[in-house]
Amino acid sequence: MIHPVPPGTRDVLPDEMRELRSLTERLLSVWGDAGYGEVWTPTLEYEEVLQRGDRRAAGAGFRTFDDHGNVLALRSDMTIPIARMVANRYQHVEPPIRLCYFSHAYRMVKGRSGQPREFLQGGLELIGVPAPHGDAEVIALVLEALSAAGLGRHRLGLGDGALYGRLLENLEVPEAERGPLLEALARRDLVELGTRVDRLRVSPASRALLERLPRLRGGIEVLGQADGPVSAAVENLRAVYELLAERGVADRVIFDLGLVRELGYYTGMVFEVYDPAVGFAVGGGGRYDDLLGRFGRELPACGVGLDVHRVHIAQLEEERQK
Repeated sequence: MIHPVPPGTRDVLPDEMRELRSLTERLLSVWGDAGYGEVWTPTLEYEEVLQRGDRRAAGAGFRTFDDHGNVLALRSDMTIPIARMVANRYQHVEPPIRLCYFSHAYRMVKGRSGQPREFLQGGLELIGVPAPHGDAEVIALVLEALSAAGLGRHRLGLGDGALYGRLLENLEVPEAERGPLLEALARRDLVELGTRVDRLRVSPASRALLERLPRLRGGIEVLGQADGPVSAAVENLRAVYELLAERGVADRVIFDLGLVRELGYYTGMVFEVYDPAVGFAVGGGGRYDDLLGRFGRELPACGVGLDVHRVHIAQLEEERQK
């Protein structure tokens, strides 16, 4: 290119823009009919506000300064800004609060990784509804919206982001050793995970459970294999599945007990959405019951964010195959 654009960004021309607009309107129609109001937040946030929500989320963005020397950062997702907005603007509104959005987000990624640094994110946040009903509503609405957008092959990997961490705590694994284990799990590096588990001073049965749990993936039957200290923890996942079955979308769910989301504010159920046309997850989300309290209003919450450009790729592939 004569005049290049920054790596991880790109121009969108009229034909694609029309398709993206049509796609977002289909998603918004499903969410709007379910009572979710569309919101918009500033692209720039004070870095200290983002750090209040999650220190890793603040570090993932781009920084600049205002004319008073305050550090500003481009948002890396919409969940923390919406938590801040709810604390500021919805102080006296009785829950549940249902919000949705379509906004650009920005993340630092390694060069040549195939990951965008700027992307259009669409999602929803359900605030004030606890598990399992809140979890099931969010999951059902994202699956229904993708179907309305023309996708037919999408699946949803469902797990519990706190499950492995709670297991390490119950087994009294030293805190200094938990972080590297969870980081390896988040990267899906089961080789490193196994190496680190082998070094732990725990019983052979506990070591076997730590190695086996991340490999439990499949239908509802895998929950029966989560025995021992984690058996009670998967009951919420079972309850979510039953609620999804009532809405007719449970057939798209794959249980994944090794699923861990990178952001640190998740407190329970987590999920990722996949489509065979895209090599990466097209979106994900989960439960974050502690996040709103960091901004002054204690409320349970659950949400999802979709990479709209990846959904568009999946949509085009579906149309091509027809």
